[in-house]
Amino acid sequence: MRLQIRHTTTYRYDQPVDYALQKVRLTPQRVTVQDVLDWRIEVTGGKSETHYTDQYGNHVDLVNVDVGATEVKIVAAGTVITNNATGVLGPVYGRAPLWHFRQPTLATAPNDGIRDLAAGFGAQPDQIAALHALSDRIINAVPYQVGVTNSHTVASEALEIGAGVCQDHAQIFIAAVRSEGIPARYVSGYLMINDQIEQEATHAWAEAHVDGLGWVGFDVSNGVSSDEKYVRIAVGRDARDAAPTEGMRLGNSTEQMIVSLQVQQ
Repeated sequence: MRLQIRHTTTYRYDQPVDYALQKVRLTPQRVTVQDVLDWRIEVTGGKSETHYTDQYGNHVDLVNVDVGATEVKIVAAGTVITNNATGVLGPVYGRAPLWHFRQPTLATAPNDGIRDLAAGFGAQPDQIAALHALSDRIINAVPYQVGVTNSHTVASEALEIGAGVCQDHAQIFIAAVRSEGIPARYVSGYLMINDQIEQEATHAWAEAHVDGLGWVGFDVSNGVSSDEKYVRIAVGRDARDAAPTEGMRLGNSTEQMIVSLQVQQ
């Protein structure tokens, strides 16, 4: 599938900025399930100082906001060719070892409720079927609902709230899978939605490491494995590791973030 993407992130400040730096993970990965035909990142109100590949294989740009700026705009756009591997990325490994993805983080630490969701699935002979069953349990326990959680909500809190969005579903899934000793990680990216070009945010799903297959993707929010409608941007142990943008600033200004996203064939 040939997908055209344009993702605009605008930061507005109520006072001129003394200093601000944005860590930008907005370049799709070149992996077995997708190929990047063209891609560009344009910045106004700042400039990209450098870029590097992090420990998870993500491309990271460091954007320095102009001194005195009250707005910075980051546009990521291009064309990606995807294929349907029924969720299987395969045995693709970087510098981070598998045991690293068994370790809980603050956002993915399991509580008793998450352990109850995961109880017994790790011993099932058909691991793929068991992981899909776990995904079903999570969406039944935490139906999709916008506005009840935020970017700082951790997996255990979302389960207690009983509702959430794709970030919450992915982190609960990761916490549950790791509680059974299986490596799992967070994936941020884009999802092409039929008959809907304009979107309000990027998407997120999870991957579990399955013996004999390698990394396999599970989108709890939609009850499917990732296919040709999905574009991968970044991976990590949790949402923060794979966040499309992450930054810091000095001074007393208040920040407002506005996102515009179009994904289409």
